[in-house]
Amino acid sequence: MISPGLAIPLTLALPVVGCLLIWLLDKQPNLREAATLITGGVLLLLAISVFMAVGEGQRPGYELFEVIDGLPIAFQAEPLGAMFAVIASGLWLVNSVYSIGYMRGGNEKHQTRFYMSFAVAISAAMGVAFAANLFTLFIFYEVLTLSTFPLVTHKGDDNARRGGRIYLGVLMATSIGLLLPAIVWTYAITGTTEFAVGGIFAEHADAVAPIAGVLLGLYVFGIGKAALMPAHPWLPNAMVAPTPVSAFLHAVAVVKAGVFSVLKIVVYIFGIDFLADTGASIPFMWVAAISILLASAIAMHKDNLKARLAYSTVSQLSYVTLGAMLATSMGVMGGATQIAAHALGKMTLFMCAGAIYVAHHKILISEMRGLGRVMPFTFGAFFLGAMSIIGLPPLAGSWPKFFLMLGAADAGQLAIIAVLMISSILNVI
Repeated sequence: MISPGLAIPLTLALPVVGCLLIWLLDKQPNLREAATLITGGVLLLLAISVFMAVGEGQRPGYELFEVIDGLPIAFQAEPLGAMFAVIASGLWLVNSVYSIGYMRGGNEKHQTRFYMSFAVAISAAMGVAFAANLFTLFIFYEVLTLSTFPLVTHKGDDNARRGGRIYLGVLMATSIGLLLPAIVWTYAITGTTEFAVGGIFAEHADAVAPIAGVLLGLYVFGIGKAALMPAHPWLPNAMVAPTPVSAFLHAVAVVKAGVFSVLKIVVYIFGIDFLADTGASIPFMWVAAISILLASAIAMHKDNLKARLAYSTVSQLSYVTLGAMLATSMGVMGGATQIAAHALGKMTLFMCAGAIYVAHHKILISEMRGLGRVMPFTFGAFFLGAMSIIGLPPLAGSWPKFFLMLGAADAGQLAIIAVLMISSILNVI
């Protein structure tokens, strides 16, 4: 039996080993894809073992090495990260099964490179999930960006290259230009980048309080993967990628790594009590609220199905940021459950979009009239995913909105409840 402490580094190493096997089996597609699925299955078991240990009250950890004094590459499992690891590994396995049919059905080129990039990306996602400090989080955040770039540009045409440039440009510019200075500033003030229950700023309140809003802004917009407006253009432009990549970007790793990082920094660096006392998060709460409504309005005018789903994702991700910025326990609970609920619902929707494309080569909603009779199972699955995204009880997507409304009430922000109700109406439309 592998101990939870050892399981954590194995979740990072296993996908890398799987990547090497995929490369070695390039000329044997069946074995290559079997290696992908076996890697995914074992990874999920490892993530579940860590999750169960955390559920029993343990906080397993592992320190790889110390780069310089006080800045180790270290990992520790806590409830939020353990949940994210299970979601990412579980949906990667599902996405791998889907990818096999999609890539073969579409006779896509460079399939070995495709599966290799996926494997490296999920390893990076595990690093983000289990990061014990901001330094480790930043390293794996950047690896995730670089490893998914070949997936975004997979088709190799002009649109793919343009989408890839925007993807890489926005994410690298925000992380290096905003996130990295925020981490350095945090280290300069506190002498640490470690995540701690209740946050690390409470002990340095006099130094942090005057600049808390600026520092929070650097984190919120520096984590470009959270796609908070106006740092969102990379997401709709990444839709040039194959549908399994879109599902991976939206549901499994990339955007979820973004909003997960925002939530983790709010809880374990700032602390919700500190944010509530200073009021530093209120401006960004309204930025998230505006993003929710504006992105939904833009989505309604998109005829391309993947583009509509992309802007829907921008809106749905902002629910997580909104929950964090409410600075209440119920708000954080709403943000955390939204990560899980949106992952399941949006992956379903993108997989259905891919099935429609592979079977009938249709990407415009205006051309899909009558397809429900031809593909009843696909459109039935799409209907369930859509109802969850809308928030129809008792489907998964209804619970985050319930918690967020409670969080807004706790924070005395009744206008946010109205925003959530209007958002649901826009989602229905």
